[in-house]
Formats: sequence, C-alpha cells, structure tokens
Amino acid sequence: MNDSQAAPGQGPTTEVTHRFVETNGIRMHIAEQGGGPLVVLLHGFPETWYSWRHQFAALAAAGYHVVAPDQRGYGRTDRPEAVEQYSQLHLVGDVVGLIDALGEEQAVLVGHDWGSPVAWNTALLRPDRVRGIAALGLPYLPRGPVSALAGMTQGLGPGFYMNHLQQPGVADAELARDPRAGVLRVFQWGFGDSPQVAAPTLPLVPEGGSFADLLPEAGALPDWLTEADLDVYAADFARTGFTGGLNWWRTMELSWELTAPWQGAPMTTPAVYLYGERDGSVQLPGLDQLIANLQVFVPNLTRTVVLPGVGHWTQQERPDEVSAELLKFLGGL
Repeated sequence: MNDSQAAPGQGPTTEVTHRFVETNGIRMHIAEQGGGPLVVLLHGFPETWYSWRHQFAALAAAGYHVVAPDQRGYGRTDRPEAVEQYSQLHLVGDVVGLIDALGEEQAVLVGHDWGSPVAWNTALLRPDRVRGIAALGLPYLPRGPVSALAGMTQGLGPGFYMNHLQQPGVADAELARDPRAGVLRVFQWGFGDSPQVAAPTLPLVPEGGSFADLLPEAGALPDWLTEADLDVYAADFARTGFTGGLNWWRTMELSWELTAPWQGAPMTTPAVYLYGERDGSVQLPGLDQLIANLQVFVPNLTRTVVLPGVGHWTQQERPDEVSAELLKFLGGL
C-alpha cells in the first residue's frame, strides 16, 4: 500500500491511495480515491478501511471524493490504551477532525456495523457537518432511559454476548490465538449463507463459556471473500490485536452517560437505511419494531432497503447493489 503523505485537498485520483492525517489527538490512516463532494466510509468489527474496497471505484467515478479511514483502534490508526478513549464522543470527534483535516465543511457519512452508530451520532451531535447518512446494518437507536447494553441484558440475561465482551482481555485473547481464523469465524457467524443465519439463535454465551463458543469453526470461505482478502484482514489484526475494536463495546455505558445532553434531540439529517434480510443483528429483540417505525425517529429518512439473501456484511456480500443504492441516495441530496 502507498503511504504517500499527500496534502489535504489533493486533486482527483484514479486509484486508491493511502496517507495519514491528524485528528482529535490521534494519527489516522485513510484510503481515498476521486475528487468532488466528500463521502466518508466508516467500517465496523472486525473490519478496516478494506471492507469498502468495492465501493471506491464506483463512487469516485461518479464524481465523489471517497475516504475510508481505519477507525480508532484499527489497522494503522492509533490505538489508545485507555478504554475510556473509545467512547462515541471520541469517535465522533475523530470524524469531525477528519473532515477538518481534509479541508471540507461537510461530508456524507456511510457507516456499516459499528460505523453506523458513529455516523448517526456525528449527525446528532454535529448536524452542521453532515450532509447525509447511509447506514448499513444498524438503524438509528435513539437514546433511551437505559443504555442499549443494559436493555439487552435485562431482556436476554447476563449471557448476552455483549456482556462477555465487556471483560478486558478475554475475547481479545480468544480471537488473537489465530487472527486469520478469528476474523473468518466472525465473518462466517453472520454472512447470508451461514448455517447460523439459516437457524438463528440468540447470541448467548453459555455459563463458563467464551465468545468463541458462539462462532462456527473456520471453514470454506464465502464466495464474496477471497483468500487474498482474508490475508489483508489477518495481517492487520495479527499486528494490532483485537482490543482496539472490542473497546468500542466496553464504552457503551460510558457513551450512554455522556450523551445525556442530547436526550430527545431530533435526528434531522437526510438518511437511507440498508440491511440484509438475513442479518442476525437486526433480529435482536425490539429491532423489528424500531425498523418498522424508523421514520418516526428519522423524519428525513428517504427509504429503507432490504437486501434479499444478504447477511451482516452488506457492502462485501452485495457490493454492486450497495454501491447503486449509495449513488441513488447521493444523487438525491
């Protein structure tokens, strides 16, 4: 990969290039292509900028400056040691600082998995900086009387997998024993043809068990993931470990506390929501009702798109359809 230190505001590029920017007290690695209005692609877990590899050319060819960072704790971006530095306020600050570093006033944010809450929260906290939101996988979750973690625990009990992830170093070590297999097993847990999706069960860690107990054994790669693709992810997580990404779960309570001033604040940014028909994350209790009534909370929601046969890894499983939907949304802003 090219580590060129191109200056902010550089001209249009015909291929994906790489550089670093300073934002919110950290050094962030970004991949970018094209020129024009800024579109920032925000990945989830266990992903990096690379999860957007199929979207760069399509969006850049349509006249957009496409930027995908390794978010805080991932890839070649800094990984602060303190868990408290992974709150949603920190992650929103990273995005705002990235827009500043790129010399822009506003951006359209596209988020997948954990990247979706970052996109939603950036629009909630700084609507002046966000032209639009495309959320993949996770809908907007308004701040409630208790945190999402507390609510899920109340409904599903202490075995809910997010509780297991709260334990520092535990799931980290389970995945890091074999980073390549760890990434693949998480991917296989949620893709459209996964047996776990065909016969969904609640993600509950058995008493005395581990996060790994929920994951299938590493098997054949799905058709949307090549050995070379998996090598890219494996190399990143072998170098960095999984703690940075898992720390995002460990600040769920803190983020809920810190966002109290925005309780009831309107979500006014134009948005589109896409999710896979077989995405297990939208099968958690209560999310079906939230999705059905999403426009109540996001009044400028242009549409909700359900992708048939698709699991959790939306833009990797069905890249052409996702790119087409993104371009449709961008063209309407």
